[in-house]
Amino acid sequence: MQRHLISAADLTRDDAVLILDTAEEMARVGDRPIKKLPTLRGRTVVNLFFEDSTRTRISFEAAEKRLSADVINFSAKGSSVSKGESLKDTAQTLEAMGVDAVVIRHGASGAPYRLANSGWIDAAVINAGDGTHQHPTQALLDAFTMRRRLVGRDDGLGQDLAGKRITIVGDVLHSRVARSNVDLLHTLGAEVTLVAPPTLVPVGVETWPCEVSYDLDSTLPKSDAVMMLRVQRERMNAAFFPTEREYARRYGLDGDRMRRMPEHAIVMHPGPMVRGMEISAEVADSERCTVVEQVANGVSVRMAVLYLLLGGNEPAVSHTRPSVSHHPSSEPSAHTVSADEEN
Repeated sequence: MQRHLISAADLTRDDAVLILDTAEEMARVGDRPIKKLPTLRGRTVVNLFFEDSTRTRISFEAAEKRLSADVINFSAKGSSVSKGESLKDTAQTLEAMGVDAVVIRHGASGAPYRLANSGWIDAAVINAGDGTHQHPTQALLDAFTMRRRLVGRDDGLGQDLAGKRITIVGDVLHSRVARSNVDLLHTLGAEVTLVAPPTLVPVGVETWPCEVSYDLDSTLPKSDAVMMLRVQRERMNAAFFPTEREYARRYGLDGDRMRRMPEHAIVMHPGPMVRGMEISAEVADSERCTVVEQVANGVSVRMAVLYLLLGGNEPAVSHTRPSVSHHPSSEPSAHTVSADEEN
C-alpha cells in the first residue's frame, strides 16, 4: 500500500484485493454487539469537506470512530475558507495540530493530489471525491459489493472480479464514480462497458480501459452488474439531453429492462437516486438492488483503508488466536487486535 489514496488507478491488483479482504474482516466487527476496535486509538483524523456530502462524510466518520480514532469534522461553510483562506493555509493549520490523516472532498479536480504532494502537511491523504476526477473509496465499496454478490462472501477472499461483466450507465461525463470504477474494475479483471448519451460521454474515453455503447438494451442480457449513475445537474451548464422523459425512455432502468438481465445480475447506484428518471421505484426497491448494502459496505471498506494507511499491513482482525498481532518487525503493535478484543 502507498501512503496516500488519491486515485483508484494508483492501486495494484494486490493492493485492491488486500483492501477488500481487510474490509471483509472489518465487516465481521460490524456484526458484533460492540462495533469498535482500539486499532487507531491516539490517532487524529480530519474530515476536510469543501463540498456538501451526506453518505461519504457519515461513512468515513463512522469508520474512524469504530477504529477509535479522534475525529475532527471540518466544513468549508462557516469556516475560514468562506472568508478566503487557501487550501495551503488550511493544511498548515492542520499540520500545526498534528493530525495523522486527512479525508478530503473538494470541488476542484486534483486538490487531494496537491495536498498529498505539496509538503504542506505530513499526514496520510484520502481522496473522498475531487471534482469530476476520482472517488476511490466509492469504487472500492462498489467492488466489495460486487465480489460479495457475484463471487460469494466466503469464497471471495483473495479473489478479484476476473471475467465479470459490469455495465455503467448514465452521466459518465460528470461522474468521478464512473472514472474510479473503470480504473479499479479493470485492475480487478472485470470487463466494463459504459452506456450513455453521446453528449454525456467524455472526450478521450477511447483511451479508457473499457467499451462504450449507446444502446442500453443490447448490453443488459450480458451484464453481471448494472450500475446506474446520477444525472449531475449541478455540474451541467447546457442541455445535454432533450427532456427527463426522453432520458428515462432510453437510459433509465425500469422493471422491464431489469427482467432482461441475467437472473444472478445485480443493480447498483452510488446514490442519491433520482427515482423515475435514472431508475424506477420497482427496481430501486427490488432484492436485486444493492444500494443499502453499498452504504453498509462503505463503512467496512473505509475502515480497511484507514487501517492499512495508518495501522499496518497485517490482518486487522485475527480469528484464529486471541492474541495481539505483530508487525513483521516482531515488535508489538498497537494497531492490530484479535477478534475477541473489544473496546
